[in-house]
Amino acid sequence: MITRTVAIITCAGSGTRAGFGYNKLLKDLGGITPFEKCIKAFAEVKEIDRILITCQECDLEIFKQKCIGLSVDADFVIGGSTRTESVGNALALVGDGDTVLIHDGARCFVTPKIIIDCINSVASFGTGIVALPTTDTVAETDGEGNILSTSRKNKYSVQTPQGFIASELKKAYSMIKEGEEFTDESGLYAKYVGSPKIVEGSPLNKKLTIPEDFCIAENIYVGTGFDLHVFEVGRKLILGGIEIPHDKGLLGHSDADVLTHAIMDSMLSGASLGDIGRHFPDTDPKYKGISSMKLLEEVVILLKKSGYRLKNVSSVIMAQKPKLAKFVDNIRDNLANALGVEKSCVGITCTTLEGIGTVGREEGIAVQTYCALIKE
Repeated sequence: MITRTVAIITCAGSGTRAGFGYNKLLKDLGGITPFEKCIKAFAEVKEIDRILITCQECDLEIFKQKCIGLSVDADFVIGGSTRTESVGNALALVGDGDTVLIHDGARCFVTPKIIIDCINSVASFGTGIVALPTTDTVAETDGEGNILSTSRKNKYSVQTPQGFIASELKKAYSMIKEGEEFTDESGLYAKYVGSPKIVEGSPLNKKLTIPEDFCIAENIYVGTGFDLHVFEVGRKLILGGIEIPHDKGLLGHSDADVLTHAIMDSMLSGASLGDIGRHFPDTDPKYKGISSMKLLEEVVILLKKSGYRLKNVSSVIMAQKPKLAKFVDNIRDNLANALGVEKSCVGITCTTLEGIGTVGREEGIAVQTYCALIKE
């Protein structure tokens, strides 16, 4: 029997806590809706063979049109009055031997990596529940606001997707007693079948629930920066604060760290705060020979004071020589530390220009950078 991997995306909720007066998954987030972002993430995973979407009758046509616009082939199931009913309706259309992933449509920032990790966990362990260790202490109460105990040890915040062998999840659903409701499938499975396996999630895999969640999602600003410095004999070559062995360095008033300069300009651009020439003019002797990493620290502080936080940064270094690939990891580590973000949020690629122009003639190095900022 040929088995498949089926994703059930739950989109049948009313979203009353968001307070929009319509399905929160249709809220505009700068030209795209949470529904579209979520569906795109699953459509990009080649391991997903079928997408089933649960929704209310009133949203069916608009969801269908969104899928057509994305060129995504999906099937729709009318949801019930509870999440449990909605997933149960969709589960009836899944083969017993299939792998099934249940995912909340409101977790629209899910990544293909998380989805694939979940699928692989089902293949290895029979289940895969995306979750993160909780950073908050969790309190158990008596139901009347009085704390009975607190703990953080072995506590996880459960996310989605949640993956299972379909026959096992169907078995759990068949054992639900009248009046029983579950907030997710991991709790149902744990009660009636066994202990599901945790898969590492992400803080970015956030569920959009209340209006403030959507404000965070909307307030993303993109910045761009570009810089080019020519080579000069007798100077050190510094990129991202790391000295690179080479017979020449870059010419500039500071240490001429062209990569860090482009990153700073992208951050300042995204926050509409001018450029590095405005903040650190090359006519000011106090910046003569200064480490660009010190200037980067000032830019980070400036952005924080202006209410911005860096989400991620991506740079392409254009250099004919030297070859830079083996230095990229150290550069990313150094920049991530200075920027106050995870290393995974600093992307760097390197390319030549095939002998064309200033870079191609080995006369200098250029960098193009983009960044995303969150307005808090």
